[in-house]
Amino acid sequence: MDISEVAKRSGLPASTLRFYDEKGLIMSVGRHGLRRLFDASVLERLALIALGRSAGFSLDEIAQMFASDGKPQIRRQVLDDKADELDVTIRQLSAMRDGLRHAGRCPAPSHMECPTFRRLLGLAESGVIGGRQKPGRKPRKQAK
Repeated sequence: MDISEVAKRSGLPASTLRFYDEKGLIMSVGRHGLRRLFDASVLERLALIALGRSAGFSLDEIAQMFASDGKPQIRRQVLDDKADELDVTIRQLSAMRDGLRHAGRCPAPSHMECPTFRRLLGLAESGVIGGRQKPGRKPRKQAK
């Protein structure tokens, strides 16, 4: 199957397929002129990659989930660890959602006077939310 067919069936652009091929996540089996050719099994592999990306795995982490023969070989502990990370993220996002809902309905004259909103602001300042700190780690100490 040529790259345009794989792109059509997988919903991925050909540029992504070429990138995955260069990174070793998928392997072309040859060429027809300038077009890369792939075995039909590439679609299942692309589905596994998509599932891994949806779960938050990096492409490098996903690459390690395949044995040298190309078959999936995923350590169960890796899956357990990612599930734990997702639990932390879910708790953080749920707290954020609840705080924003409260702030949106809070009778305080302004958001800055709402204790719940101020607590969210403090979490953002400490790096717990907003992507500056890894989930599950203690907030950084502020320099004085």
